[in-house]
Amino acid sequence: MAKHLTWAITLGLTAICAAPASNAAGGESAASYLEKWEAIGPNVRIMRHQDGSRTEFRRSPDDRTLTKKTTGTSGAVNLVTVYRMDTNGNPRGCQIFDGKSNLLYKVRYGYHKVTGQLVAEDMFDARAKILDPRTGKEMPVRRMYYTYDAQGNRSKAQAFVNIKGKLAKDVYKKSKTTYPDENPFRTEKTANPRGKPLQR
Repeated sequence: MAKHLTWAITLGLTAICAAPASNAAGGESAASYLEKWEAIGPNVRIMRHQDGSRTEFRRSPDDRTLTKKTTGTSGAVNLVTVYRMDTNGNPRGCQIFDGKSNLLYKVRYGYHKVTGQLVAEDMFDARAKILDPRTGKEMPVRRMYYTYDAQGNRSKAQAFVNIKGKLAKDVYKKSKTTYPDENPFRTEKTANPRGKPLQR
């Protein structure tokens, strides 16, 4: 009997310890409560992560440039991504730099002509260009395609790599996509004003 009681107490304590802490405002978990975007003036948003790292988004006053900077737990800059935005606030492309301002990748985004939804993402290696032997034009090292269901939800990306023996994660390990879905300045605008809003 004592053995069963001990197991019951242990399981009960485990459940209590594993349960997410809630704040007094609305029952959110501690993680979701702590990791919120902080407004630093009208054009800067910062999220401080629990591990001490942080993500910063900074936009230009005209909304045509968006800069994302990720900082590690030591405070050193890991990556800087500079997005060029269209008049509707959607990224047309970006450049990705390492913490020492070395250009690593260039990315361009493709949108559906009617719906305005993101359908493609082409990543080019700025350090080692891959040329199409037939045309001589630069080829992406990674190409990602997206589809949408009837509710407009974006599918998981289908990735293709132009480097023999490499997978998508081998080309770019930091993220499955470079698209700034977490952009805190984002509004419901589209690449095509007559199209459907892009999904968050």
